Amino acid sequence: MALRLPPLVGFLTAGFVINALHVEHVPQLDVLADLGVTLLLFAIGLKLNAGILLRREVWLTTTVHMMVSVVLGSIALWLAAVAGVAMLSGQSVRTIALLAFALSFSSTVFVVKVLEERGESHALYGRVAIGILVMQDIVAVVFLTATSGHLPSPWALALVLLWPLTRFARRIWSRLGHGEMQSLFGIVMAFVPGYALFSAVGLKGDLGALIVGVLLASHSASSELARSLFHIKELLLVGFFVSIGLTGLPDLPTVGVALLMVLLLPFKGTWYVLLLSRMKLRYRTSLLAALSLMNYSEFGLIVVSVGVSAGLLAPAWLVEMSIAVALSFVIAALVNGRGHLMVEKIAARLPAQDESTLVPEERPADAGDAEVVVIGMGRVGFAAYERLTGHYGLRAVGVDYDGPRVERLAADGLRVIEGDATDLDFWHRLRNSESVRIAVLAMPRHGANVTALACLRESGFGGKVAAVARYDDEVQWAKEHGVDIAFNVYAGAGLELADQVGGSTAHDPDDRSGETPR
Repeated sequence: MALRLPPLVGFLTAGFVINALHVEHVPQLDVLADLGVTLLLFAIGLKLNAGILLRREVWLTTTVHMMVSVVLGSIALWLAAVAGVAMLSGQSVRTIALLAFALSFSSTVFVVKVLEERGESHALYGRVAIGILVMQDIVAVVFLTATSGHLPSPWALALVLLWPLTRFARRIWSRLGHGEMQSLFGIVMAFVPGYALFSAVGLKGDLGALIVGVLLASHSASSELARSLFHIKELLLVGFFVSIGLTGLPDLPTVGVALLMVLLLPFKGTWYVLLLSRMKLRYRTSLLAALSLMNYSEFGLIVVSVGVSAGLLAPAWLVEMSIAVALSFVIAALVNGRGHLMVEKIAARLPAQDESTLVPEERPADAGDAEVVVIGMGRVGFAAYERLTGHYGLRAVGVDYDGPRVERLAADGLRVIEGDATDLDFWHRLRNSESVRIAVLAMPRHGANVTALACLRESGFGGKVAAVARYDDEVQWAKEHGVDIAFNVYAGAGLELADQVGGSTAHDPDDRSGETPR
């Protein structure tokens, strides 16, 4: 972090350094990596709205992009072979197509980690990116089944019983409270009916964890469970990133071919932008999704290992692919770390889109005559909205990028619009509103508030800005960067509690506070 690089870059580097030191392979590291990936997919399932998979910007984009990637990737690798790249020379069309297929996948682990660090997995571009990754996982299952030489066990049909099983499990879950028993419940559900049962019938175990998560997603405590597993999952995923670097040591020719593969990444991202914008998404949304997906996947290593087992590829290609995956992670981490404002500048140079033809979530939202805009309508934002409107009589509008949450709050009679506070256009529209004079940044993640503040300043918004934070150093940062009112959310809870207690004591007719205690 001292070099302003994401921690995962350090984990990847650690793997290569350990490998260079010839440290004996530690099998337990692979186990930790598998545990982390399984919990990651279970957590995705807990937050996934299955309806997103039916949207054409997800299933159609995935299908077309993979087909185009295989065709164009094969052509690029064939041209490299013709140009004399040693490792590609003499390879059959089938082998080159297999390599292009391996490069068509994006990393679920990397993308979800980036989205969670930003707090944007529920933003439209985040939901679309995760939907595309899930569709790719389905393609991966079909590929592994087709190349394994045997079909899943007939007992796989019995997995339909997972639905009544999870209905029963939900009843148990509701009685477990909010502590370690809830976390233990999540771990058991991910690894037993999820990973173990699917593996036992010849299916991909981590896909089972994803499906069990989806079946539990409608429970009221699903978001809380995902949060409780977050740090466990993050710790275990260190093993995953280190294990990528332990795959093998590169030599100069290996690095050269890996760099050639990395040069294909911009084309991969460009096709995502073209396809998603054709699906009536804004350029900004398309660019953010494309930058998230512009990397290679750990599944590419599995595809290459299948090729090695079938005698289509030399074992050296495993090292080749691991270097390409690692380099793609490093580049994608650097690019995504500077994502939003860079995307705004690129989107501003692209041709204007007809806003009336965009999908409903992408059309401009109007703050109307609101005096206060509350960004982030979670528990803190909701409480702020209620207080500002009910107690102070201010005209307020809530803004959230979580579409289902916006629909729920609007159904309850709140004035809420769907929007993304990290979108520069959003703040430009607010600046042009004569009534808005206060912006409240109430998003749960400090990084999202930081990005929103940068966009707000870039737009020239001249009103007052208030922000909440979880830690004192975040409060201090906000004050140093021009926030007018910065508040520690836990301190705020204490003040509210004191107000409630003080108010009830002042109006209690049976108050005996003046009596001497016995």
